[in-house]
Amino acid sequence: MEQAFASVRMDEHHPNWQIAISRKGSLYRREGDFRTEFGRDYTRILHSTAYSRLKHKTQVFFTTKNDHICTRIEHVNHVASVSGTIGRYLGLNTELISAIANGHDLGHAPFGHLGERVLSRISQAELGETFWHERQGLRVVDDMETLLDPAGKMKNMMLTYAVRDGIINHCGEVRQTVLRPREHVVPLESITRPNEYEPYTWEGCVVKIADKIAYLGRDIEDAVRLRILTEDGKPLAELKQRLNEQLHAHLQSLTNTSIMYPLITDICRESTPEKGLVLSESHLKLMDDVMKFNYEYIYRSKRLEVYHAYARLILESIYGILKACYAGGDTLRELERLRQDYPTLGKHFLERMKKYSDIGRAVASRDKYGNAFGNAVIYRIADDEKDYRLACIDYIAGMTDTYAEKIFDELTTF
Repeated sequence: MEQAFASVRMDEHHPNWQIAISRKGSLYRREGDFRTEFGRDYTRILHSTAYSRLKHKTQVFFTTKNDHICTRIEHVNHVASVSGTIGRYLGLNTELISAIANGHDLGHAPFGHLGERVLSRISQAELGETFWHERQGLRVVDDMETLLDPAGKMKNMMLTYAVRDGIINHCGEVRQTVLRPREHVVPLESITRPNEYEPYTWEGCVVKIADKIAYLGRDIEDAVRLRILTEDGKPLAELKQRLNEQLHAHLQSLTNTSIMYPLITDICRESTPEKGLVLSESHLKLMDDVMKFNYEYIYRSKRLEVYHAYARLILESIYGILKACYAGGDTLRELERLRQDYPTLGKHFLERMKKYSDIGRAVASRDKYGNAFGNAVIYRIADDEKDYRLACIDYIAGMTDTYAEKIFDELTTF
């Protein structure tokens, strides 16, 4: 097996190793723990509630009742598989790849990219800032997700720089033919837009390109299952003919495997540390052709328009209800009143404010299970409504599709 990238693998021999494994704060270590730093990150991500919620978050087709349609957690598993295959062949650090791949979409909103656009519009209007899931993913692992430490305290995740960097810089819209890591360290919190920087590691670059490869064919498969496309329909037949001509192949049907395989093998065949991670011109065109097809015939399908309106109504309604509860230092009292009309929404958001806000921590030191709060306060809402609005957006962004629908049912039931 080719190991072309073994010399640039992120391990203890790499000149930037200490930067890559650095954390924002101290993280406990149990006696006899033999895991690597990236191995610890991987398991911390798997044990997080944000990761658990991915199984009920949209990939493309939301609130589907078909068990065979791809969800966000399946997409994450596909990215881990694709990036792991490439990384193993090239000789890169597969533990780092696994950690980035499994954490890369923790910042996604409910209802997929439509939910992200809705929250971005709200964020622009209310905060003057854009919401984008890559940065939200960094905020999730840095500030919002907590795990119990051996002393019984809820503490922040404290992931390594390399994994955090891979999460915020994973934007999968790869347009160039060559991808290589940047050479300089960037304060990750200072990044202001998707694709502003390439990842800091080759492993992060592999996940970035795998993110795009992993969904192209699966979205077509799902569209066929839902009869948004048909196998014998003209659009799919024409795409199949074009790909067969480009690949000099005889594909009978377009599946995730039939599209992923040539892209994965092309990257492995073409890439070197000197050239970078490379897709040949023909395979970059293949990827772009499939992406354009998916946008025209799947993502912009009229079949999705009613769901888009439904999801938009849900998210905007929940935000409006929560926003109206702001009362400075008396906000907790208003949230208690909210519980009378909307018990689930009021209870859960109140619990969140006790854990993460200045006014909440002034009156509460433990969660409902008796675990002590050891995480950082992230919302200063006593005198800042903007921080409260951010808290509302963060709460909604963390919801699953099913939970958001449950809350909306509560809002519309008397």
